[in-house]
Amino acid sequence: MTAYIIARIDVTDPEDYMTYASQTVALAEKAGGRFLVKGGEQETVEGEARSRQVLIEFPDRAAAIAWYNSAEYQEILPIALRASVRDIVVVDGV
Repeated sequence: MTAYIIARIDVTDPEDYMTYASQTVALAEKAGGRFLVKGGEQETVEGEARSRQVLIEFPDRAAAIAWYNSAEYQEILPIALRASVRDIVVVDGV
């Protein structure tokens, strides 16, 4: 079953964050992932939203979790953690 990583992000250090973000697409593709949303214009129609939204599709939950836990992603993760405030979930598709 397809699974998605959904990230809601407030970037606190744009320059540092770009070092991280510039590497994520290639790493996700290597793990079978595909970015469907990566930032972009948004309009909040209900509640409060963070300033940046990301949606990555993976073949299944195991692939999504494996990507997140991969050595390559874990190597760049500290950049994201120091340059942003984020909520990330893995959600099964329908």
